[in-house]
Amino acid sequence: MSESVKVLILEPFFGGSHKQLIDTLQCVYSKSASPFTFSIFTLPPKKWPWRARCGALMLSEKIPSECSYDTLLCGSDLNLSELLGIRPELHKLKKVVYFHENQLVYPVQKTEKLDFQFGYNQVLTAVAADIVLFNSRYNMQSFLQSIPSFLQKIPDYKPRNVVEKIRNKCKVQYFPIDFDAMPRPVLKPNEHDSKSDRRLHIVWAHRWEYDKDPKTFFDTIFELQDNGVEFYVSVLGQGFTDVPAIFSEAKSKLKEGTIKNWGYLPSRAEYLTVLRSCDVAVSTAVHEFFGVSMMECFYSGCYPLCPNRLVYPELYPRDCLYNTGRQLYKKLREFCRKPWLAFELRKKIDADFTPYSSDTARDEFFEILNTRCKDGNGDVGLPSKRIKVSEKSPDG
Repeated sequence: MSESVKVLILEPFFGGSHKQLIDTLQCVYSKSASPFTFSIFTLPPKKWPWRARCGALMLSEKIPSECSYDTLLCGSDLNLSELLGIRPELHKLKKVVYFHENQLVYPVQKTEKLDFQFGYNQVLTAVAADIVLFNSRYNMQSFLQSIPSFLQKIPDYKPRNVVEKIRNKCKVQYFPIDFDAMPRPVLKPNEHDSKSDRRLHIVWAHRWEYDKDPKTFFDTIFELQDNGVEFYVSVLGQGFTDVPAIFSEAKSKLKEGTIKNWGYLPSRAEYLTVLRSCDVAVSTAVHEFFGVSMMECFYSGCYPLCPNRLVYPELYPRDCLYNTGRQLYKKLREFCRKPWLAFELRKKIDADFTPYSSDTARDEFFEILNTRCKDGNGDVGLPSKRIKVSEKSPDG
């Protein structure tokens, strides 16, 4: 390509996997002559509800008035329809939206009411986009299948045929992880021979928020501790404005010497070193569409224990899934009693990480970001085969 494609990237919540996606795209296209020139405008990862409500106006003021771009890439937290109304000159760009998650299936706490606006913004964004990317099949299916019932909440003049306006623009694009930048996993026991007298090292590496259900995790390891089972635990991940109280309770309740690591590790190298020292990675999430940290744990040699729901059956072997909190407790208890067992079972998993590799994504995003609008109406065809949306339940 003789002239680079100018890509405008907008992210109202520049943290966690949202930041990692943009960093990874920059990295993979910097390894050789890049066909793209990126212009990136972001907002700090604070007060997510306000970023979702006001991000379009905030970011519209950051974009230069004299702009010349070919493609717009943004996350689904940005209300794209609002942005295009504020900055109509951006409508001519090829508009690509990446859904890290969707708000239509957010598990509302008992003390809260559903904020219709968050899900509605995402529906409008999908309608306004030319290509809609999802980080998993579960994410795409749950979004499309939830739209009709979600829009039924509107008291009158209910929109019709919205799913049909979105479906043909959808594609599953797994989250790209730069495995080349991670130390190659060494699948051997962490200490001496497999029957050494050592403790199991458990890691929980997620955002410190309600939808990752930290209470179930801590209640499980509290019970292990109360029953005299010994283990080490590393609780990683980032906390934001409202950290659930269970974290401070856990830090004081766990016995001295049990906690190996606690909190966010700003050094990527240190974070990966900790993952390689762990035996079992646990998820208790009630709202998850890919789970970058779990995949990184898995690649680093941890045996994954995930709930048999959400995206996890799509990504992990059946034996790594649990159906109830009691099953999670029993699996962890067995691993604690036989610390070498997690290693033995992990070694037997023939995992293929190719679909989640940034090398794979490089070629796919190359095609997606290079696809120009065919006409002034923004008629853009998907570059790859679309995945048919099942009529079954997303968990089925």
